Amino acid sequence: MSGIHAKWLNKVKWDEHGLVPVIAQEAKSNDVLMFAWMNRDALARTVELGEAVYWSRSRKKLWHKGEESGHIQKVIEIRLDCDEDVVLLKVEQVDSIACHTGRHSCFFQKFEGNAADGEWQVVDPVLKDPESVYK
Repeated sequence: MSGIHAKWLNKVKWDEHGLVPVIAQEAKSNDVLMFAWMNRDALARTVELGEAVYWSRSRKKLWHKGEESGHIQKVIEIRLDCDEDVVLLKVEQVDSIACHTGRHSCFFQKFEGNAADGEWQVVDPVLKDPESVYK
């Protein structure tokens, strides 16, 4: 892959597994859509494609967001935080669905109540049945 040893990649503080946490934020609404991980290959590929490519820790391979679902994330901007150990992607989310549950955001459960008897409540609707996407 071209650019894998590029100087800009060396600025990122990769963890002991060669990964960096990534937050995907919708550029227009500023909604936080999801959290994922990238390795050097994923970040370089994201820049090359202009679309989000993550590292799947469970599958141990690159994961081009939307490769199965069609819910591609077009990258508008990439930022690195002050400690240089977290990446922020500002994206255009195709079809407004980022979550594998068919919701706009992976953060669809909201804590309500207090420390003694609080609960997580589902507050965002399913926009598309995931069964129709992931067969």
